[in-house]
Amino acid sequence: MGEKTHPCLLKAVRLTDGIAAWFRELGDEGRRRLYTELNEPERAQLQFLWDIWARPEQLAPAARWRIWLICAGRGFGKTRAGAEWVRHIAVHQPEARIALVGASLAEVRAVMVEGESGILAISPPAYRPKYESSLRRLSWPNGAQAMLYSAAEPDSLRGPQHSHAWCDEIAKWDSANGRSINAWDNLMMGLRIGKLPQTLATTTPRAVALMRILLGQVDDRETILTRGTTYDNAANLPVRFVAAMQQTYSGTSLGRQELEGTILKDAEGALWSRTLLESSRARRPAEKPVRIVVGVDPPVSATGDECGIIVAAQLEDGTAAVLADCSVGKSSPEQWARAVAEAAKTWSADRVIAEANQGGAMVGSVLRAAEISLPVRLVHASRGKVTRAEPIAALYEAGRVHHAAMFPQLEDQLCGLMAGGKYEGPGRSPDRADALVWALHELMLGQSARPRIKSL
Repeated sequence: MGEKTHPCLLKAVRLTDGIAAWFRELGDEGRRRLYTELNEPERAQLQFLWDIWARPEQLAPAARWRIWLICAGRGFGKTRAGAEWVRHIAVHQPEARIALVGASLAEVRAVMVEGESGILAISPPAYRPKYESSLRRLSWPNGAQAMLYSAAEPDSLRGPQHSHAWCDEIAKWDSANGRSINAWDNLMMGLRIGKLPQTLATTTPRAVALMRILLGQVDDRETILTRGTTYDNAANLPVRFVAAMQQTYSGTSLGRQELEGTILKDAEGALWSRTLLESSRARRPAEKPVRIVVGVDPPVSATGDECGIIVAAQLEDGTAAVLADCSVGKSSPEQWARAVAEAAKTWSADRVIAEANQGGAMVGSVLRAAEISLPVRLVHASRGKVTRAEPIAALYEAGRVHHAAMFPQLEDQLCGLMAGGKYEGPGRSPDRADALVWALHELMLGQSARPRIKSL
């Protein structure tokens, strides 16, 4: 900036203490007036003064810390906070060697480096680092460097040394066989450059082992925890998005986790736990399905409970995979029957398993009317929902059932099934969970549970 630099902006550029307070004290009118008094280069530089624009919780803690954990809802501004912290370290510490670690290399590049709030986007053009994708490296003009790593490859972090690290979405890291913890441990052992190695971890919370370990360290004074919600950043999010999130997910378990940044606790005595479901999440390509069924728990009325529709498969290795949750709510018999038929067609199901206690033969008639060729088997519940669910929960404990993706509403219901017969989950009835139980009973515990190869 030249000699004609605005004095207030010069103060903001050179004196970082109190910048945010000074800028906010100007008010909207004062900020607009200041903006009109700046020349184009000054206006361009103004957007890169992070201390001015950041919310206090997005700035690094003043206390001496080793680990800073930002555990907050989606849209909070975690990625921006992480990218700005890395930029600050790189600019002020030429000797910095920074590790950028994500769930995969593709995510590190797409989100942390090249994303809308990534390091390249938030860096001033005159001081933007050079990104060498073939070397997985960012290099700043002063000599600071950052290397890209995948948490799915823990051994890639064994050996390299770093002074700082930014770990993004650690609750999403591959936890199979302790891989996420191994990646974290290898990273920590390599943070041995400089006088004060530091790690920033940004994540939406989920009940995984690594999250529990880090949260258990918060009281050791070297680990700082910042919590926040999606709504903290509402001023920078589309109004319709915020309204839609509130209307759709307010009060739900998914909303508490993904928007409010709350780690969901397990109910004592539940047949399923969040930890068990996270460990069952498939992290590898599934084996070839040898049999696919659609489990259905029909509603009693069109205005009452949901129709649980769960697609599951038996795999070549003898395990089962939950493939899809196609459940529908407040639908007429014709509507939910069409949803069942569509699920069976989409997944090329061998059979539909439907509970017939409510409606008897009518259930079969409605399903066949929706799709005349649909193979349907009606089952009658001679025991309570929870009693039927207990052997299925045992299959999860034995590692014989995997989830192909996250199924928040289904998993909320599973975690509400209590030993002893009670249901303490969302809604009046665990319709999705019951449909899953019927499907897995057919695949894993029924007479036809033995794998067979489908002929073409």
